[in-house]
Amino acid sequence: MITTNTSVLYPGSFDPMHLGHVDVVTQAVALFGQVVVVAMHNPSKATGLFSVDQRVAMITASLAHLEGIRVEPYGGLAIQAAADFGVDFIVKGLRNAGDFEVEQQMAHTNHSVTGIRTVYVPCRPDQVFLSSRFIREIAQYGGDVSHLVPAPVAGALARLFPTSPPPTEAST
Repeated sequence: MITTNTSVLYPGSFDPMHLGHVDVVTQAVALFGQVVVVAMHNPSKATGLFSVDQRVAMITASLAHLEGIRVEPYGGLAIQAAADFGVDFIVKGLRNAGDFEVEQQMAHTNHSVTGIRTVYVPCRPDQVFLSSRFIREIAQYGGDVSHLVPAPVAGALARLFPTSPPPTEAST
């Protein structure tokens, strides 16, 4: 761990949270000690597949095995959330070069506005393909995504799309 007095913000829509997200949080806790996971939402847009309250509940349940986690909803910019929650850094996971290009531009912009730096952690190689958008689509068409998401998310997807297989022990 770098320091136990450091806190980071991990922002995202998490609609839904998948195992790649869990991996980024796990890495961030190991490095920094304290992680504020923020379910971002734009109050002027549609809620998405899950409401922000549902996403917060699923994130909380999915990360219950980790210490040093705080889960919050936030309707605004990630840099505003970072300032409001008093974190030292923003943390982002990178799957590929495309992610890096987008995140690097955002990181430079955020730093120029707030002085808060962004730290990147690489996704595990076996999870570089994970995408909430693809998981939503597969689940909507009855595909099994239980091996791609934490058990609380698999259960919520199975309830939302009853043709989806129920979650298995392996999805935790």
